[in-house]
Amino acid sequence: QVQLVESGGGLVQAGGSLRLSCAASGRTFSYYAMGWFRQGVGKEREFVAAVNWSGGRIDYADSVKGRFTISRDNAKNMVYLQMNSLKPEDTAVYYCASHRAAWSESPKSSPESYNYWGQGTQVTVSS
Repeated sequence: QVQLVESGGGLVQAGGSLRLSCAASGRTFSYYAMGWFRQGVGKEREFVAAVNWSGGRIDYADSVKGRFTISRDNAKNMVYLQMNSLKPEDTAVYYCASHRAAWSESPKSSPESYNYWGQGTQVTVSS
């Protein structure tokens, strides 16, 4: 059974930084692209960032480009999201997700491309 467990969320002032982590288990982590999504109160879940199976290809939402960095450590079955220069509009529950298909070269931005999700971690940015 695949499990994804996020950690690292919290309350931070605008301009601050947080690093989210996602620990994966239950299948061969290194075969699958990974993504980060977020959902604010009253909003739909939106794409944040994704990385392909090898870490060689990465995609970001325009709203986080230049501020967030996704990375993965296949030896540790971990994916990370470093978030800098946080803004109040970044406030949301952040989810990591594992792609449906193995060996996907292009990281996907649609939630439908992912079939396993973590429980989420709350990020709150105060102004």
